[in-house]
Amino acid sequence: MMQQHPPWPSRLWIVRHGQSAGNVARDAAHDAELDRIALDGRDVDVPLSALGEEQAKALGRWFAQDGEGALPEVILASPYRRAVQTAQLFRAAGGAAAEEPVCLDERLREKEFGILDGLTTTGVARLEPQQAAFRQALGKFYHRPPGGESWCDVIFRLRALMDTVSLHYAGQRVIIFAHQVVVLCLRYVLENLDEEQILAIDREGDVANCSVTEYRFDPSAGRRGNLLLTRYNATAPVSRQAVPVTAAADQPVVARG
Repeated sequence: MMQQHPPWPSRLWIVRHGQSAGNVARDAAHDAELDRIALDGRDVDVPLSALGEEQAKALGRWFAQDGEGALPEVILASPYRRAVQTAQLFRAAGGAAAEEPVCLDERLREKEFGILDGLTTTGVARLEPQQAAFRQALGKFYHRPPGGESWCDVIFRLRALMDTVSLHYAGQRVIIFAHQVVVLCLRYVLENLDEEQILAIDREGDVANCSVTEYRFDPSAGRRGNLLLTRYNATAPVSRQAVPVTAAADQPVVARG
């Protein structure tokens, strides 16, 4: 009988991008109770802040020095600039082999906010009260703003992504660089969670910039083995490098649900 490869990567790390210029602008707008976040251009083009760059480098150094000797063999990233920069700086700092390409996958992109893009909590309430009411009634898991996505929409594309990962990267060490909602929705997919469970995790606090969520394949879990969570939202890889940890929410800043 031919030996079968495990159906999943041997290890899977999911990393939120480093602090971005958008995170900084969002905090400033929220503190000033402004309607809109002061950013020009597309969300896809928002770069890392100077601190975000240091966080990405710190994470790479931690993997190189203290990462248990097992570097990622596959690097996947959202095509958004802040995620790509995080992956590239991580690799340059020794987090992965220099020759490993950063493979972009649009299914890892940020949740699309549609007409709520760039609005703060105050802005949503003032400028889009109908959407604020819809979201209050439906909850963040199912609410889809016009032109945007619900969490369910994000989950739908991430299920397809994980099919690709299982098909092409089984048995390998894979790292993903993406966004806060993507990290949470991947937990929903990988752990077979329901709406109540994932929103309870979300209410515990924001996913920190450059934090690590890790899964390891356990051949004894289930009939064919499975990925089991070993750490979530771990900030030690950054803080141990004496770099400040940040956990700004992604915009728009709407109330937790």
